[in-house]
Amino acid sequence: MFWPQFSLALRWRALGVLAALWLLMAPAYGQVPTPTRRPATSVPADVRRPAQILRADTARSGLQRPRSGTPADTSGLVRRAPGSSPDSLNVAAGGRKGSVETTVKYAAKDSIRFVVGDKKAILYDAATVDYGEMNLKANLITVDYSNNLLTAEGTQDSTGKTKGRPVFKNGAETYQAGRINYNFKSKKGKIADAVTQQGEGYLHAEVIKKNQLNEIFGRNGRYTTCNLEHPHFFINASKMKVIPGQKVITGPFNLVIGDIPTPLGFLFGYFPSPSKSRASGLIIPTFGQSTDRGFFLRNGGYYWAVNDNIGVRVTGDIYSGSEQQFGGWRALGEMQYLKRYRYSGLLSYEFSSRPATRRETDGTTASGILLPPNRKPQTMWLRWNHTPTPRPGGGRFSASVSAGSAEYNQQNSYDVRRYLTPAFSSSISYSKQLRNAPINYSLNLSQSQNTGTGTMSFILPDVSVQVARQYPYQWLGITPRGRYYEQLSFSYQLTGQNTITNTQAPRQLSGFPLLGGSSTSNIIPIKLDNISKLLRNSQTGIQHQFQIQLGSINFLKHLNLTPSISYNELWYFKQLNYNYNTEAQAIRIDTIAGFNRLYRYSGGLNLGTNIYGTVVRKGTRKIQALRHKITPNVSYQFAPSANSNYFQRQTDIGLPLGYTRDAAGRVIDQRTFSRYEGFLYGAPNGQAQSQISFTLQNALEMKVRNSNDTTGTTPFNKVSLIEGLDFGIGYNFLATFQPLTPLSASFRTQVAKKLSITMSALFDFYQRDTSGVTTDKYLFEQDKWRLARLERASLQMNYQFNPAAKPNKKSNIPRAVAPLNDPALGNPAPINPYEDYVDFEIPWEMTTGFSMLYADPGVRPTTIRYTRPRAFTSASLNLGGSVKLTNNLRVGYTTNYDFINKTPAFTSLDIYRDLHCWQITGNWRPFRGYGQGYFITIAAKSSLLQDLKLNRNRTFLNR
Repeated sequence: MFWPQFSLALRWRALGVLAALWLLMAPAYGQVPTPTRRPATSVPADVRRPAQILRADTARSGLQRPRSGTPADTSGLVRRAPGSSPDSLNVAAGGRKGSVETTVKYAAKDSIRFVVGDKKAILYDAATVDYGEMNLKANLITVDYSNNLLTAEGTQDSTGKTKGRPVFKNGAETYQAGRINYNFKSKKGKIADAVTQQGEGYLHAEVIKKNQLNEIFGRNGRYTTCNLEHPHFFINASKMKVIPGQKVITGPFNLVIGDIPTPLGFLFGYFPSPSKSRASGLIIPTFGQSTDRGFFLRNGGYYWAVNDNIGVRVTGDIYSGSEQQFGGWRALGEMQYLKRYRYSGLLSYEFSSRPATRRETDGTTASGILLPPNRKPQTMWLRWNHTPTPRPGGGRFSASVSAGSAEYNQQNSYDVRRYLTPAFSSSISYSKQLRNAPINYSLNLSQSQNTGTGTMSFILPDVSVQVARQYPYQWLGITPRGRYYEQLSFSYQLTGQNTITNTQAPRQLSGFPLLGGSSTSNIIPIKLDNISKLLRNSQTGIQHQFQIQLGSINFLKHLNLTPSISYNELWYFKQLNYNYNTEAQAIRIDTIAGFNRLYRYSGGLNLGTNIYGTVVRKGTRKIQALRHKITPNVSYQFAPSANSNYFQRQTDIGLPLGYTRDAAGRVIDQRTFSRYEGFLYGAPNGQAQSQISFTLQNALEMKVRNSNDTTGTTPFNKVSLIEGLDFGIGYNFLATFQPLTPLSASFRTQVAKKLSITMSALFDFYQRDTSGVTTDKYLFEQDKWRLARLERASLQMNYQFNPAAKPNKKSNIPRAVAPLNDPALGNPAPINPYEDYVDFEIPWEMTTGFSMLYADPGVRPTTIRYTRPRAFTSASLNLGGSVKLTNNLRVGYTTNYDFINKTPAFTSLDIYRDLHCWQITGNWRPFRGYGQGYFITIAAKSSLLQDLKLNRNRTFLNR
């Protein structure tokens, strides 16, 4: 072992320095090896070795080691009872705590200098000190054990720029400052040029003092939600107090935007700063003016965070009105609830009260605007959404309710969808699958309403029970051998409904007068006085459906035959009875209560196959192959005629009108009346059915060589030329009138995976008389020979322009952008000097759609008074999309043009501009009609300052 040849005095001095450092460094073990027990000493085993000195030349001391006895306690940290062994850490049982309550860990990148006489440690360059929950980082840190004080500051480089500014973390809080003084015993601190984050906001101050209660007091402070070191806006106050996780309170303050002081302010400020995402508090209303209801305060109220699962929001509007007329008010109560892993939901109720008549406006109001009249002074709207979390083996309860007054959305809603939607539906359901049985059931309550016509219907309730498909061979324990009879199966479904509607359908019979009848429908108002009328207008029925599958039989290798049998039964609790009144010369309809059972059975066969035609091209051509797939299908369906008791003929009710016979003597004008006309599930068709139907499906594909494949894994791509070209027709051999059904045709394809085309048509084979009624004669039997006549047709085309679908395009390559200048994370990174240059490869997208409907206009007019209807009933073009002009500016649009009426439909232009900590949103609806006007909002993006915004709008509600 090498030992330097020093004098005896120098050796004793070095040992004295090491002994003093051993006493000073006892609490620090961040750089100490694991302590070991020395058997040759009486020092307790929990005494740790001295910390290693990174650079010996940084530890200077004038102390010398005593020549005998125990080393002196130069730091004052060692306390021991008389006669006890030394305990430098004071961790022995019964020992009293010293000034340092826990271990202090510290480290530095460059060096650590110990001043033993002053009980200080100085850390240089990227220094770190950890003490409990406290963490301090800076370029220069001084630890003063005698005063329990930490001091941190940055250092200046050769250019005079400060680097390594202190960053102080205490639990979940972070402070950045120019200089920090912190007493780790009293937990008080003083921070100069401080920046700290409190919730969503940032607090800047010249000086911050922190007490032992973790409260913060700031002088000459700025409060903002902008995360830049030099914020775009802030609330300037000379005094501030912050209670972390609760609130920020200031003295007199004013708002500063872009370093320009504004007169906006108050004598004091109160800003909630909850540590949680939800907290109770006031909701500040917005101020404005409505032409027909005067000045208003809108959407003001209170939010109550009941607990972690429930939140309640109560807001309201109030309008000043004009002259002696009160403008009315509106209230909204909303409750949102959440049960983790179980369910979530939202329940809201809205009520509005406004003047019954609209106030006349003066000349300052824009003229020519169609304002909806006030049809009802008091309106309401109810919404409820309940969504369960799926769980195996458990029941599922869900709800989706949206109902209320028909006029509410037209008078109170800014939402385009709610205003334009003519019909709303609601449902509440519960369903369950039995664990040990192939049975599932569901119970539904539903409601639908049309806000335009005022019609409403309720299904109270709708019960359904289903038995899954069952195979009898499984019950008998037979081992399957692949026989066709093993596919024998059956299923069952029960459906029961009770419907109530406020619409009384027209009571009339074609060509016959009706007692008490009407040619138009009648709307029953929904109120308590009309309960009996609504109940009489209800319909109740139960339906049983049995399906029996006899299996699938393959023969001739390629043909597949599938037989089936079905049995349906209906239960009604009333029926209609028709009688002819000779005095009034009209038909009387009576409703007779009682149990009625209706049934019908049928059987059928289905024969189908697939035919493929392929053309393969030799060589390395771009188009390698074509494949045509044809799927013909022939089906036969038989059903006997329904029970004659389900109908009444004109001869049975004594109707004194004759009927017509054809040349063969068959009755062709025998009128029949169903006893269950308009009932819930209808009634079985009285005519027997022996019908054969034929369908033909076509699909065409192309195999194209993949020029981008370099690995050989996908040498070809499949391209669909025709997704579907389908035809269908049928013939009923037992039908006495028009046995040949119309021919249906449809076509579907996609071009380049962007343009989708869908066409459908319906062709009729029978002639029409001069009044437009079809007869029993075919078109090819007339003088001018024709095979079929086009009855209806439709065309739908959609095209999507989306350059973003090409990831290698220049505009879609990710580019580095300037990082956020977050003051809580240290000094900002250098800003890219080219970031303000606009890239003209602009990402954009557009969706276009064209639809057209055709209907046969009927026979040509024979008189001047008759106006033939238009053949093309609808033709419209829809456009929608967005353009991203810059990274912070986006423009979206939606428009429609009706070629029949030659007018634009609903058109909207949306603009969004990101201003870092602010945003501008705008919406402009230029054309006359609903919502013509604009919305512009400039607001802070933080939800904490959601009321710091400026709104300007002009719509039908406030013109």
